[in-house]
Amino acid sequence: MKTVLIDCSPKKRMSASGFIASMTDVFLRGKREKEKLRVPADHARILEKVKDADNAVFSMPLYVDGVPSHVLPFLKEAEEYCRENGLHPNVYVIANNGFIEGRQNEPLMRIMENFCDRAGLIWKGGLGIGGGVMMNVMRIMITVFFALMLISLVLSGFGTAPLITFGQQLLSVLLLGCGIIAFDLRLAACINRGKSYGKHYTRIMVPSFVFILFADIFFTVLSVFQGGIFRGWLKAKKPETVSRKQAE
Repeated sequence: MKTVLIDCSPKKRMSASGFIASMTDVFLRGKREKEKLRVPADHARILEKVKDADNAVFSMPLYVDGVPSHVLPFLKEAEEYCRENGLHPNVYVIANNGFIEGRQNEPLMRIMENFCDRAGLIWKGGLGIGGGVMMNVMRIMITVFFALMLISLVLSGFGTAPLITFGQQLLSVLLLGCGIIAFDLRLAACINRGKSYGKHYTRIMVPSFVFILFADIFFTVLSVFQGGIFRGWLKAKKPETVSRKQAE
């Protein structure tokens, strides 16, 4: 059995979609290949990988209640390619969004289901995740806690106390994503058996008001370094070009 996991996030790195695809990959059996879909140059390579695949798993963020715009040309090309080559792989979708409720991904699921119907592919359902941005926060927290544990081990002469502390911290972080992990395990089990998953929705396990507070802080910090509400404030300014006509 061959499964192709397609990370459809437009981000080059540190995307929640890529992280969730990698997490799902851990639970899958058989041959697995992970691909990144960002630009048109990726289309031919991914379609060639799907050609002999039993399962195609799309992992993507929700953008404006639908699939990201760069994914649409790929779906159009994939529809023609699959029809011409008589391909009928099972299709599963993992969608995540910045809202707290996973059910916000329902429009995206319908788009992908309609795509499968037109392309002659076998729609097997998908998992919608609310608060997907917190997946990135979780892995950052785990990395920080692990680094602190290593420092503590050295300072304490490799005692057991830092290991116990790290175990408690790790457990608390995993509890935040316990719903996502449980649903993802079930999805992986369905993929391994080629069974239908249906459509299921889950979310990060924090109260909504807490999630909104931390999401605001996270996106504010993110905007400082990558644009957003502070776009251009911290970037080097390019010299303004003046046309010959304006100069005269």
